[in-house]
Amino acid sequence: MAPLEVGIILNKPSSEYELRAKARSLLFIAVVAALSIAIYLVASLMTYRVGFPLDDAWIHQTYARNLAHRGEWSFLPGRPSAGSTSPLWSALLALGYLLRLSPLGWTWFLGFVILSGIGFTGMRIYQAIIGEQSQWPIYAAIFLMIEWHIVWAAVSGMETALFILFVLWVANRLLEGDQGWLSTGFLVGLSIWVRPDGLSLLGPALFTLVLIKGSRRKKILSLLSFLLGFGLIFAPYLLWNRLLDGSWWPNTYYAKQAEYAVELQDPLWRRIMEQAMQPMIGAGVLLAPGFVLSMLALLRKQRWAALSIGIWFMGFLVLYALRLPVTYQHGRYVMPAMAIYFLFGLAGMANWYSQGLRTWRKRVVGRTWVSSTALVAICFWFIGARAYGRDVAFIESEMVVVARWVASYTEDQAVIAAHDIGALGYYGGRTLIDLAGLISPEVVPFIRDEAKLKEYLDQRRADYLVTFPGWYPNLIKGLTPLFTTGGDFSQAFDGENMVVYLWARDRGQ
Repeated sequence: MAPLEVGIILNKPSSEYELRAKARSLLFIAVVAALSIAIYLVASLMTYRVGFPLDDAWIHQTYARNLAHRGEWSFLPGRPSAGSTSPLWSALLALGYLLRLSPLGWTWFLGFVILSGIGFTGMRIYQAIIGEQSQWPIYAAIFLMIEWHIVWAAVSGMETALFILFVLWVANRLLEGDQGWLSTGFLVGLSIWVRPDGLSLLGPALFTLVLIKGSRRKKILSLLSFLLGFGLIFAPYLLWNRLLDGSWWPNTYYAKQAEYAVELQDPLWRRIMEQAMQPMIGAGVLLAPGFVLSMLALLRKQRWAALSIGIWFMGFLVLYALRLPVTYQHGRYVMPAMAIYFLFGLAGMANWYSQGLRTWRKRVVGRTWVSSTALVAICFWFIGARAYGRDVAFIESEMVVVARWVASYTEDQAVIAAHDIGALGYYGGRTLIDLAGLISPEVVPFIRDEAKLKEYLDQRRADYLVTFPGWYPNLIKGLTPLFTTGGDFSQAFDGENMVVYLWARDRGQ
């Protein structure tokens, strides 16, 4: 794509030619996004069948279906709860049910739209960072739309990709300068409806507000406008959770931290390093020097808005190291920060490359750096597709298979205790006790105490227990297994198969 067309798409077109150029640019972005989505779905189909790579995605689908069909915010029909981490994402999914569209197809369409938005917004941010017109911004957009973490997020059925887009929207607003702090506050507040992590975006916004040029009076008015916009959206969010479950935050906010509290025993430096390694898996490792170069250049030029966004990325990793230091599922909790890292890394690489062509040694190093990054990104595009296919196969052959068995072979009034409730809630049609605490918040205080969990299940008169045997070794002692999935994909990676155990009669109820 020509540099002129890149400049046109990033600025307001003023002629018919520019409008056509912008249309071609947007079409190109959409084609790349569609290709990425298609490759990952085909990989899933060829591995086993299409579906979602996370059981949690079915939680959103269940909330969305109940909202569309019953007009209530609930996971179990008739029992409103705050078990959805992302009300806005679940509401978007509900539109598909209202329109009677395929739930999977609608979710993937949303993923395509969001991935296209990530490419377009990322291109604008990249252009703002490097501060010059060139052909590089379109390459940055392509990189984001084929980077395997981001594509995986876009087809995961989760809110992750939507939150990435909100992060980029906020970053773009801050880089554009004084474009209306009321709407910026509104955007930050709305991001919390996507994920509670959106609260962290207050950091770069306030940092920029303090350091922007202008009179003291202007800064105060800008701050008040920002806080007003933020508060108008954030306050209803807190009230929403309070009315649903009596707490100010979603149940997941407390349940996940309680479940993985043992991870906090590791040294802080190790937890930070584990989080920082997640964006390095793939082409990101080659962008580390570029990220450092970008941050140093921004500091030297005192470009505070851009610098605050880079600092936010590092702070986001530290935040998870402090509160939820887990890296499973390809580091999905820190995926929203990765796009910022990639853009800063690409900008640093581009600036070094453009300034390093004066000697043959620098030309060789620069071209090797750029070509290696592109090659690794493409390789991991397909490696990520393979990983996605296996992730979907695992969920479909374990959680979904169990859920369908429960729906077919248990009593309509059966009470099922389980750690993974997503597919069970969507397909099972039974009353559930959530051992992870998402819709059963009373479990959170003793979430890892198997003795107390046993007492709790007896009190709740559970009929069946659904779990992987290794997750609750003491809880399953003496129980009769009724069904085992026998799925090949879990066993292929030295994992276990999910089992349905009889609970009630074994406990003499």
